[in-house]
Amino acid sequence: MKFNELQLGEICSRLSSGKSIPAKLVSNHGKYPVYGGNGLRGYTDKYNFEGKCAIIGRQGAFCGNVRYFEGSAYMTEHAVVVCTNDKHNIRYLSYLLSTMNLGRLSAQSAQPGLSVKTLSKQIINMPDLETQNKIASILSALDDKIELNQKINENLEQQAQAIFKSWFVDFEPFGGVMPNNWEISCLGKFVEIKRGGSPRPIQNYLCDSGLRWLKISDVTSLNTPFILEIKEHIKEEGIKKTVFLKAGQLVLSNSATPAIPKILDVDTCIHDGWLYFPKSKFSIYYLYLLFKYIRKDLISLGNGSVFTNLKTDILKNFDVIKADDEILLKFDDLVEPIFKQILNIERENQRLRQIRDTLLPKLMNGEIDVSDIKL
Repeated sequence: MKFNELQLGEICSRLSSGKSIPAKLVSNHGKYPVYGGNGLRGYTDKYNFEGKCAIIGRQGAFCGNVRYFEGSAYMTEHAVVVCTNDKHNIRYLSYLLSTMNLGRLSAQSAQPGLSVKTLSKQIINMPDLETQNKIASILSALDDKIELNQKINENLEQQAQAIFKSWFVDFEPFGGVMPNNWEISCLGKFVEIKRGGSPRPIQNYLCDSGLRWLKISDVTSLNTPFILEIKEHIKEEGIKKTVFLKAGQLVLSNSATPAIPKILDVDTCIHDGWLYFPKSKFSIYYLYLLFKYIRKDLISLGNGSVFTNLKTDILKNFDVIKADDEILLKFDDLVEPIFKQILNIERENQRLRQIRDTLLPKLMNGEIDVSDIKL
């Protein structure tokens, strides 16, 4: 495969940051996504970009991250928007940029983060447009399937949330009135709540293999209840100094981004930024949906900031409704198949990501020949 050595700025019709937006205009609801330095920030009702582009995170914990975007969105000042001229494929360029570890360039800027000027001077090797189109088509087919699966899972979870609200908020199966034999009391009466643990210093116990280590920064998705892709593990000698949980248990973040529930798909050690529930009169599915439903209230009680720790006492003293055991069992029978389907789809996405990540560098460096592929 023949390459042309170019500077990134030479092939761009746009290479610039977005504009700032007041935090009060960004929420979980809105018509247009808002992208910042760490990816999706939320949603708003206006946009400042329309079309196809690569988005590079300019600042933040994931500085240098790259994602392809198509549609209308609001790009903040912490996101660099990259558009190619008509001689190049923007989706191909997005994949190429994702292999370049752009975060390393942040140290070359006068201010923390990536500068557009520094990015524009980066040397890239571009094949002819036909080859770009073929490679982008192969990789995007995998990503499109992953995205479709994610939307299916979002829909499945919304179905489970709707059932929860119908039964335990609106009481629709019971004539719109809470049955007399149900109980209202603090969550701590029904559920034992404990914190995870962290060996000190944690750096001495981390490794690339072994038992999975769930740290607080692994709150990466509000949509899926399962955590599948964690890069750090913990050495055997560190296991006794932390909290070990079996697959299928529920955890809840209590710092950084609090009140996010997750269901573990494999055995895991958890950071003290996570809560867990050794004993409960509710199933993990009920608790997961309950925490999703009351998340805003929990954050509000924690002074309203998503960066405020969720104190254990706040959770223990939060009033909840406990239905009778027969109703809880019937509810679990309805939602458990939904959660199992979500897990199966998540595992399929994990396999698809592995295939994509294996193909990506081989396609970019010409190790895999695409000349005979016909689009």
